[in-house]
Amino acid sequence: MQLLVSPSSISEAHCSIAADIIDVKKPSEGSLGANFPWVIREIKSFAKKPVSAAIGDFPYKPGGASLAAYGAACAGADYVKIGLAFAGKDRARDVIAAVTKAVKDEFPEKFVVIAGYSDYERMGSISPFEIAPLTAACGADYVMVDTGIKDGRSTFSFMDEATLIRFTEGNRALGLGTALAGSLVFADIDALKRINPEIIGVRGMVCGGDRNATIREDLVKTALAKIRS
Repeated sequence: MQLLVSPSSISEAHCSIAADIIDVKKPSEGSLGANFPWVIREIKSFAKKPVSAAIGDFPYKPGGASLAAYGAACAGADYVKIGLAFAGKDRARDVIAAVTKAVKDEFPEKFVVIAGYSDYERMGSISPFEIAPLTAACGADYVMVDTGIKDGRSTFSFMDEATLIRFTEGNRALGLGTALAGSLVFADIDALKRINPEIIGVRGMVCGGDRNATIREDLVKTALAKIRS
């Protein structure tokens, strides 16, 4: 598993550079809130690690989503990540296809990450299990699960270990990677190792438990050590 850490600023990114992937987002704008292109560009200039960028928890707006994805890729993101905050498989296919084309036409080496929400029922959005085959069919690279509503409840509150193993193994059979996030804590790491996704994404875990606090370099290193042990 690779550790993805989500700083919200350039100063936090300097505290996150031990992570495997630096994920640029703006938590004040949502679970997958988009940060500014100049922040992505600056972090990419010094990170010496792959940089991921969230582009938002999107409604059904294929044009807006594709333009945001292209902008993130142009700003230097190696992974471009979008959350599908709406329901409907046909509509999801439209957005996934548009975002993937926007990135891959010019940057075929970059990765497209399509995120659904473990709490999709209360979000009124599409299930991550429905997203996966659409992601594979459209030529994107990863399916991600996060929590859409940040109220302290984690992905494990909505999808248990067995469900997440089935999800991860199903994605692998489709040729997709899996990223898991959503208010994960240190106590979840043993279960995450058994689930064995390609990427786990954290923020609150390395902020001392509060995603609105500041990332601590020592906790990033602790998380890495626990994952590697």
